Amino acid sequence: MRERSVIEMTQAQLVTQMAAALPFPVIIVGRDERIMATNAQAEAMFGKGNEGRHYITVLRQPMLLDAIESVLRLSEPARAEYRVTEAGRDLHYNVHANPVITDDFACVTVAFEDRTEVDEAGQMRRDFVANVSHELRTPLTAVLGFIETLQGPAANDAGARTRFLEIMGKEARRMNRIVGDLLSLSRVQADRRVRPTEEIDISAILRSVALSLAPLAQKQDVTLTLEGAQDATMIAGDHDQLTQVFTNLIENAIKYGGTDREVLVQVTAHAQEPTLRGPALRVDVLDQGEGIDPVHIPRLTERFYRVDSHRSRELGGTGLGLAIVKHILNRHRGRLKIESHKGQGTCFSVILPYE
Repeated sequence: MRERSVIEMTQAQLVTQMAAALPFPVIIVGRDERIMATNAQAEAMFGKGNEGRHYITVLRQPMLLDAIESVLRLSEPARAEYRVTEAGRDLHYNVHANPVITDDFACVTVAFEDRTEVDEAGQMRRDFVANVSHELRTPLTAVLGFIETLQGPAANDAGARTRFLEIMGKEARRMNRIVGDLLSLSRVQADRRVRPTEEIDISAILRSVALSLAPLAQKQDVTLTLEGAQDATMIAGDHDQLTQVFTNLIENAIKYGGTDREVLVQVTAHAQEPTLRGPALRVDVLDQGEGIDPVHIPRLTERFYRVDSHRSRELGGTGLGLAIVKHILNRHRGRLKIESHKGQGTCFSVILPYE
């Protein structure tokens, strides 16, 4: 009898050590229906000190309890789902309950496979497809409606034809911008793990962008001012992508900053930037517009998120610009900071490693 007890103890220790070596949460339930051991990941989920407790008092969800009971009764593997909300986030686990049986020892291993990120990625894909479909359906419906009108009641109306063709051209250009931004976003994401190594001059990029946007600034009666961009400022980066970043941010500042205002672009070097924990180059784009309600700021870089959908579409926005900016800066190991208060303007800050 004593020999059997020693054997069981040795096997239990072995199973416990195996559980501790696994990278996912594992709970071991003995044949007496009490918890024999948990690894560190399971302790993070269910707390410490559960050894010796009946599994029902720790694992309370009916589907999971039924699966463990089935394994104890039939000695056959079972599956279940475990869902819990933690810090406002819904977590989803696939639970694998399997019997471990030898001549002298028996237990059930309960392993938790985290499916949360997979589910969230799937939901993001579904939301993305829905958003793209919505964004394209609106102008496409308008174009189709005008075509039907031109083929029918307005077939011989020269005035209506001119007006409708102008609107159709506008909607077609909008669809083209959306498709272009989608392709740009796809390319950026494809290269997201490849860090740029080309030496580029940020000051030269900013001067070029300011020159290209000068007609828009003049049209909007906006004064565009560059500070700190006179001398060459070399960093490792992708010239075209960073041109796209600054074009997007400065163009937005001109469009949304209001007429007869100033847009200021400041370039400063920092020996120690807290957000990057090292030397960094910071480019601030400041406008004097009406500002953004702080409630919107955390979501501004989401795809198709707009503070004012109607105004954004009227100004030619696709809702993808800041999402592209975020992904480009992630590829460059940089950061985008947004500071704004209603009635006090907005500051978009690009922070790039300066090594």
